Amino acid sequence: MNLTVRQAAAYLHVDESTVRQWVTKRGLPAHRVNEGLRLNALELWEWATEQGVPVSRSLLDQARKSPEAIPPLSTLLAAGGIHHDVAGDDKASVLREIVGRLPLPADVDRGFLASVLEAREAMGSTGIGDGIAIPHVRNPILLHVSAPVVTLCLLRRAVDFGAIDGRPVHALFTVVSPNVPTHLRMLAQIAFILRDAELRRLLRERANASAILERVRLVEEQVTSWPVPGSAR
Repeated sequence: MNLTVRQAAAYLHVDESTVRQWVTKRGLPAHRVNEGLRLNALELWEWATEQGVPVSRSLLDQARKSPEAIPPLSTLLAAGGIHHDVAGDDKASVLREIVGRLPLPADVDRGFLASVLEAREAMGSTGIGDGIAIPHVRNPILLHVSAPVVTLCLLRRAVDFGAIDGRPVHALFTVVSPNVPTHLRMLAQIAFILRDAELRRLLRERANASAILERVRLVEEQVTSWPVPGSAR
């Protein structure tokens, strides 16, 4: 559920100029859409609670009733791209190669993004096991993108990512999100679909893009309900 500055101001019981000041000076999460600011309702609620700013309880109730829709993983992958034979001899060089392939707005600083991804890995590996990693920024709002992106890179040679099972990584799903709630739901969706043994085999064998997308779509068709973020594994 995304809000305009005017709607956010109403929930916070302040004027619009105060909301804009909080975005600039107090870290209120916001992103730009068509030259205007938008605020995610759940992020706004979390920020207000942490900052001790009074906020209407109806904001949380409305956000829970109207969760922001995100495209299925197959759609995000088709848009974000599946890349084969990606080079790199270590974690840092692989991340730079991946960032160069992401379909991002022209104003996104790719060098900055690569550094942020490296910093995230330094805090704890995104390698989830079985040769798969899900690189992502810790704070998605930093990039100010308006739409989610998932890009799959299949490496020329497997690289040590410090994964939880100790196995080198050969497939990386890179996630870029416009806000935290979308970010968490995308991670949960990817982790859930990666339970499929046949999909993991296709990734291990560096199958062609059409075969991978077909398998992802098949798994999606069999899902009756998506997991809640935090219960994906």
